Amino acid sequence: MESKVLNWKIKKSKFETHPSITMVSTNTRQRNVCKRRLNPVLAVPPSSVILHTDESGEFPESRNSSSSSNASLSSCAGSLLCHPNTVGIMGGGSVDSTLSFVRKLVHWSKENEETCTPFVLCSDPVLNRELLSLERNSSTLCSRNARSQFDHSPIVENLLSKRVFLEKSGAQCIVVPCHISHSWHDEVFKGCSIPSLHMAECVSRELKEAKLKPLEAGSPLRIGVLATDVTLKAGFYQEKLQNEGFEVVLPDKATMEHTVIPAIDAINRKDMEGARNLLRIALQVLLVREVNTVILASNDMCDLLPRDDPLLKKCIDPMDALVMSTIKWAQQAVKEVQPIC
Repeated sequence: MESKVLNWKIKKSKFETHPSITMVSTNTRQRNVCKRRLNPVLAVPPSSVILHTDESGEFPESRNSSSSSNASLSSCAGSLLCHPNTVGIMGGGSVDSTLSFVRKLVHWSKENEETCTPFVLCSDPVLNRELLSLERNSSTLCSRNARSQFDHSPIVENLLSKRVFLEKSGAQCIVVPCHISHSWHDEVFKGCSIPSLHMAECVSRELKEAKLKPLEAGSPLRIGVLATDVTLKAGFYQEKLQNEGFEVVLPDKATMEHTVIPAIDAINRKDMEGARNLLRIALQVLLVREVNTVILASNDMCDLLPRDDPLLKKCIDPMDALVMSTIKWAQQAVKEVQPIC
């Protein structure tokens, strides 16, 4: 049966009372689970359910539930989903960007398939705030030479716990639609029992397969990267692009200090027009350095320019590359792997 996404609205005040939200989507009849952390809910086909905690943090009993449906919930072997192409999605600093990834995954996977890719989504508001604060305040940390003293271990432990949860939920591959979370990708996924897709690897591979031509004969293929200071200092985009043979061009110190960092500050002040103008300047500075394209490795930056902006046509969103790589993995998994349940 064709996959359908269950949409619901949660008031902000109510959402903040739930430290963790998990949504499960299957490509049979849909299962969507909204749960409080440490209260696992097992779900199996063919029912479609959505559960959430009440004000006391407990799961309220459904008036329409039957003993047969309760039995079906407790009969699963331990995983939320049992499909060989189930994708685990680990939310990052922005809920909006995570949901944007999910929408693209659903719609793009259904373009050539009858059903969408099954997935388990885990999003933690506490982790969201920590990552977003680190990314948007990176300029302050760096200006005070405090970044090296900033303790990242709570963030890493949180990401690791989400990875373990997704493994146990039946995910056969994990993706992280968040740039800054990739700063600790190797640490978080060390010893993971299932593969993970690295966003920088996905976009680097996509650019390699595009068989780009240098803007000038005899010159190397140059790819620009525009991101927040903390993402650029992590260096994973530079590493993955260089592994594919590209020359990486980053904003120089003056561009970072006078356009990129002020643009992020403007976003924090909700001055979107000011941020938009600064972003355009930063892009133009990179483009005059003869780059073939610019990777916009920042969700905030990707959302600033209108879709029809000429500058945006010279940029690439790594999130799109991650979506396409996820779909390709899921399609290949169906061909190669037999059902695990």
